[in-house]
Amino acid sequence: MNMYLQLFLAYMKVGAVTFGGGYAMLPILKRELVDRRNWVTEADLIDCYAIGQCTPGVIAVNAATLIGYQKKGVLGAVCATVGVVFVPVLIIISIATVLQQFSENEYVQHALAGMSVAICAIIAVTVAKLIKKTCKDIPTVIIALSVLVLSYFGLHIILIVLAAAITGIVVCNVKARRKGGKQQ
Repeated sequence: MNMYLQLFLAYMKVGAVTFGGGYAMLPILKRELVDRRNWVTEADLIDCYAIGQCTPGVIAVNAATLIGYQKKGVLGAVCATVGVVFVPVLIIISIATVLQQFSENEYVQHALAGMSVAICAIIAVTVAKLIKKTCKDIPTVIIALSVLVLSYFGLHIILIVLAAAITGIVVCNVKARRKGGKQQ
C-alpha cells in the first residue's frame, strides 16, 4: 500500500475513533503513529502538538498536516488532513440532520454529559503523561505551572506559548553559561 493511502487511512482511523478534540486524540495518535507505525517519535508528536497549538485552526488538523508533510510533502499533508476530518465530517453531517429531533431527549442529554466527563478524564490522563515526559527539571516545572496559572486567568494562548518559548531559550542559555559551554 502506498504511503499516501497509508497516511489517509491512519488518520481516518484516528479521526473515526476520537471524541473530544485534539487533546483526546493524543493517546490514539501515539498508539497509531509512534507505537504501531513508527512514523514519528513521541517527542516529535509532542512537538507537532506544540506547533499545532501555536498555529490557527484545529489542533488535530494542524498536527495531521505537519506529520503528513514530514512524511510525504504537500500531498502527504493533504492526505493526512483529509483523513483526519473525513469521518468526523460525515458524523457531523449525519448528526446535524437529526439533532433537532433529539436535542431535547433526556437520554441524549445524559449520554452527552457522560461522554463529556469521559473526555475530560482522557484529557487529564494524557496531560499527566505529557507532564511526566516534558517536566524534567525545576525550570520546566516552573514554566508549566506558570502556563497553567496564566491560562487560568485568560491570557491569550499565543502570548503564553511565546513567553514559554523565550523562557526556555533563556534558561537553556543560562545553564550553558553556568557549565561554561556553548549555547544550545
